[in-house]
Amino acid sequence: MTYAELVELIQNYCENSETTFVANIPTFVRQTEQRIYRTVMLPEFRANATATLGAGAQYIARPSDFLSVFSLAVISAAGEYTYLTDKDVNFIREAYPYPTTSGRPKYYGIFDGDATGTEGNLIIGPSADATYEVELHYYRDPESLVTAGTTWLGTNADTALLYGALVEAYTYLKGDADLMKMYLDRYNEALAQLGMIDARSNRDDYRDGKA
Repeated sequence: MTYAELVELIQNYCENSETTFVANIPTFVRQTEQRIYRTVMLPEFRANATATLGAGAQYIARPSDFLSVFSLAVISAAGEYTYLTDKDVNFIREAYPYPTTSGRPKYYGIFDGDATGTEGNLIIGPSADATYEVELHYYRDPESLVTAGTTWLGTNADTALLYGALVEAYTYLKGDADLMKMYLDRYNEALAQLGMIDARSNRDDYRDGKA
């Protein structure tokens, strides 16, 4: 389902093509996408990013589409991976009170969030004692169907996207409570199906055995 198709369906279901309502459809869609992305963690929304960490560096900039971390590794010049342990910033500051203390990084933490003109940073400890490549495996915030036109959700989770957007639209319209409940129930059913994909992606039939 493309964005244009979704817009047409929302207008048809709601029987509303009033200018202000139509102008708010992008908001309904984005709100639904955000709810889905923050409820289920599908493999399609995982990403890897690499960067160079210079000697003495203590911070790593987060990608612009970052939501949460799966893992962070430093890679030596010889190609050896060392996976860092997630710790609170206060732990890292206490363990390495002087930024000049250096070594192969052992820990990382979320240092700050998005701000104007920045994407937030991860802090590491100790500061890097040499130049490393870093590999961040993270959960991303994909581009919205509103701007992309077609997305994984639109193609593979169109039911969740449609009924989630209808819930937002009917909330805006202060629509009939029974109809709102039906849309919400359909959305939750579709979301539960996505949750099964999420759960299945964390299994291995060879290791876990088939259910």
